[in-house]
Amino acid sequence: SKDETIAWALWHIARLEDLTMNLLVSGGEQVWNREWARRLGTAVADTGNAMSDDQIMELSKALRPAELLQYRSAVGRRTRQIVEGLTADDMKREVRKEDLKRIREEGGVTAQEGSVWLLDYWEKKDVAGLLLMPTTRDPMLHLNDCCKWKQQIRSKKKFYRS
Repeated sequence: SKDETIAWALWHIARLEDLTMNLLVSGGEQVWNREWARRLGTAVADTGNAMSDDQIMELSKALRPAELLQYRSAVGRRTRQIVEGLTADDMKREVRKEDLKRIREEGGVTAQEGSVWLLDYWEKKDVAGLLLMPTTRDPMLHLNDCCKWKQQIRSKKKFYRS
């Protein structure tokens, strides 16, 4: 089990949704760009799946909380726009190889085994599958973890290198 943080979880959820909804479902542009990198205080563009505990902590310290919440909200607004435009036929549409290639080219996944597997996973999905995982199910899993961490913080338990 990784030493994840609330900041990392919000980052991870937002990056997964940004990549899958904007590149794989709509075939458009992701919300993430150089301006968001500047605002958030990080050049990390991938989902964080392959990060070590130390990398997770470094990213978590670097991220600006208010900007992270703004990025997460911007991704959510875009997702709602995309979903509102989907039809029943769209739900059966398969992921296109060229869109998966864009994710790799734009740094959404790295060459690391813990990251690149996402491309194989997403390639097997249709739009309906992407709406379920990662867009719906993954946030529920990570937000549940965040609630546990919040309780641990309130109980003043010892944390990673504290």
